Amino acid sequence: MSLVRRCSRTACGRPAVATLTYVYADSTAVLGPLATYAEPHCYDLCAEHSERLTAPRGWDVVRLSDGSGPARPSGDDLEALANAVREAARPPERAAGAGGSGQGGPSTGETRRGHLRVLRSPDS
Repeated sequence: MSLVRRCSRTACGRPAVATLTYVYADSTAVLGPLATYAEPHCYDLCAEHSERLTAPRGWDVVRLSDGSGPARPSGDDLEALANAVREAARPPERAAGAGGSGQGGPSTGETRRGHLRVLRSPDS
C-alpha cells in the first residue's frame, strides 16, 4: 500500500494536495488543505484538479488556504509595488531656505532620495 494519497479523480495518479468536502445543507463545496487522514465522504484532489474545480450551478465554492504555500500576488499587491517604485523615483522637493532639510548634503557627501541614499566617492 502506498503512503502517498492519490487524486480521487478517475485515471489521475498524481499525488493529492487538497481535500474536497460537500456541505449539502448549504449548497457549498469546501476545498481545503489535504486532510490528515482519508475520510470516506471526502475527495482528495491533485493540484491541477483542485485549481480547476467548479461546483454545480447555484452552489458556492469555498477555498481554504493553509498558509504554507507561497501566496500569489494580487492586483492590489502589484499596484502597491508600482506606486512605491514611482514614489521612490520621484525627484525630492527642494527645501525652502539654505539650511536644507537635514537629510544630508554637500557637507556629508550624501544625497538622499526617498528611502535610498547615494554616497559620493571620496575621490570625487
